[in-house]
Amino acid sequence: MNAPVNSPSISPVAVLPAPRPGIAVLPGYSRSSAKSRVRWIASSNESPVPPSAAVQEAIAAAGAGANRYPSLAANELTAAIATRLGLASDQLLAGAGSLALLQLLLSCYAGPGDEVVYAWRSYEAYPILTGVTGATAVEIPLGPAAEHDLHAMAGAITNATRVVIVCSPNNPTGTVTGRGELLQFLELVPPRVLVVLDEAYREFTLPTDDNTDLLAAFPNLAILRTFSKAYGLAGLRVGYLATSPGIAAILRRAAPPFPVSRVA
Repeated sequence: MNAPVNSPSISPVAVLPAPRPGIAVLPGYSRSSAKSRVRWIASSNESPVPPSAAVQEAIAAAGAGANRYPSLAANELTAAIATRLGLASDQLLAGAGSLALLQLLLSCYAGPGDEVVYAWRSYEAYPILTGVTGATAVEIPLGPAAEHDLHAMAGAITNATRVVIVCSPNNPTGTVTGRGELLQFLELVPPRVLVVLDEAYREFTLPTDDNTDLLAAFPNLAILRTFSKAYGLAGLRVGYLATSPGIAAILRRAAPPFPVSRVA
C-alpha cells in the first residue's frame, strides 16, 4: 500500500518532472555581467539614446490606464502599420518584439522530425527556439564576406525542411542580403516551405525598397520587424510580423491574447 504524501518515510530528495529531450541542453542567451553599471549593453544592440519627450509623454499617458486590458490583438497598432505599409490588417500581427513572433512562427510550423535552415553565425536565438520546438537545426556557414550563402541554403532544403530563416541585416555580422539575391532565393524555395525574413535591423541600412511588396508574389514569406533597435524601445518589447492572410490566420489561432502591453 502506498504511503501518504506527508508520510515521514518519504525520501526528502526532490524528484522533479523531466523536460522533453533536448531542452536541458539548449544553449543559453548571452548576458551582461554588469548590467546595472553601464549606459547601454552593446552586445544586445541597445540604443544609448532614451526615447524622445513625445514618446515618454505617450508612455506616461498609457500607464495611467494600466488598470484596463489592452486590445485583444494589438488591433490599433496593426491597423496603423498596415496603413503605413499599404497592407491589409489581416496580414499583420504584433508581439513582444520580433523574437516572440519568431517563436510563434516556429511553434506553429516546425516540430519533431522537421528541419529549420538558417545561416550561422547569426542571431543566437535561432538554435534555441528551434531546439524548443523539437525540430532539427540545419546551420549553413556564412560566406567569405560573412554574408548569407543563399545558394547553399537553398541546396540544403530537403523534404523535411519546414522553415528557412534569412537575417538581413545579419546579426551580428551586419551583412545585407540584396533585393535581387533575395528574389532569386525566394524563387528557389518550394512554396510548402516557410521563409522567415528577419529584418530587426532594417532601418540601419536606409533601404530604398520595402520587401513587404514581395508578399503578394510569395505567400510563404513572413517578415519580422521590431521597434526595439532603431526606434530605441527595447524596454517596451514590441515588434510586428507581416505575411500572407493565410499564414497570419494560423498564427492567430495559436497566439496568446494581449500580446502587447497597453504602454507598448
